[in-house]
Amino acid sequence: MAKNNMGKIKRSTDDLIDDAIAQQNDWLENRREYTRGFLKSLNLFARPAPNKDKNATDKKSENAKQKSVLKAYWFPIMCAIFVLMIIVWALFIRGETVSRVVVVPTVPDSVVQTVKKADVPQFDIVRIEKNGNVVVAGRWLPHQNISVMVNGKIVATERTNYAGEFVYTPSKPWAPGNYTIALLGDEPEVKSSDKVFVYVSQAGADNSVSLLMTKSGSTVLQSPHVLHDGDLVVTKIDYLDSGRIVVSGNSLPRLRVSLTLNDKYLGFARVSDHKHFGLGADVGELKSGEKYEMMVRLHDGDGKTIANVKHEFTMPEMTGDDDTYYTVRRGDCLWIIARNFMRRGILFSIIAERNGITNPDLIHPKQLLQIPVDEDR
Repeated sequence: MAKNNMGKIKRSTDDLIDDAIAQQNDWLENRREYTRGFLKSLNLFARPAPNKDKNATDKKSENAKQKSVLKAYWFPIMCAIFVLMIIVWALFIRGETVSRVVVVPTVPDSVVQTVKKADVPQFDIVRIEKNGNVVVAGRWLPHQNISVMVNGKIVATERTNYAGEFVYTPSKPWAPGNYTIALLGDEPEVKSSDKVFVYVSQAGADNSVSLLMTKSGSTVLQSPHVLHDGDLVVTKIDYLDSGRIVVSGNSLPRLRVSLTLNDKYLGFARVSDHKHFGLGADVGELKSGEKYEMMVRLHDGDGKTIANVKHEFTMPEMTGDDDTYYTVRRGDCLWIIARNFMRRGILFSIIAERNGITNPDLIHPKQLLQIPVDEDR
């Protein structure tokens, strides 16, 4: 009995082993089939399907090989291109940049600064405050003395800071009048090439003017409120030492503009095609401290007044230079400018000579002219 049982046990164990081996073979076969399918899907080792047309088969085979090569080597190709770009940049682009670098040695503190011809004092700000005080700010060389000249006289000396900047404010407000400001460096003596013309109005800062005058033209640093009425705009009023008043502005083309002072008719001018007008008249000596009323009127074709600008002022003390300045506008000519400022247009040659104009018929807008009003006789 025992022998028969042992035989049965042995046969069942062999069966189990055979079953396990069969399952393992099936699993391996399934793995092989899965692997073959995966590789075929990647198209790496799959063979092309047979085709009756041999030429078409060869062509497809070549295209497949090219695609497979690109897929297999795209990363090394990109790396090679990147390395090549770095080499080109290092040899050519970076090399040129480095070759332009100039090493400037540092200047020790013990070196004394020297003044160059181009290093002249310059204005930054000239402003009339509401309380009547005047603020003058500019720049020059660092740690240098710079003097402020008003009407040709030194009124103060300031010290520039490490950046070459300085600020001057007088202790008392300036009296109403005309002033010309210049700068003078002390060591060595270097005078500013630019000047600033300042008009301090009796009415305060709102009607005061600050004008930077340079060789290339003039720049308004502070302008007064514009006098206007409708289409009539008065932009500038000049009173000259010669007793002549000049009014300029803008209005409608070809209309007439008339001028009166204390109800006394002084004359008229016609607005140009560029909408500008200038009108000059002799008013004699205006006494300092007295009040005056000036009226500028715009007339239509029938002579009817369609706009008027009224300007009341107290005559300040005249403290400016003998010469005045005028900025050319479109439509101006030297003849009209000489007529307004110097009474007679024939004196235009004096203005041309003073400003170095070789062709009196050729002047351009925004050109700054120096008018020698002391030679208007």
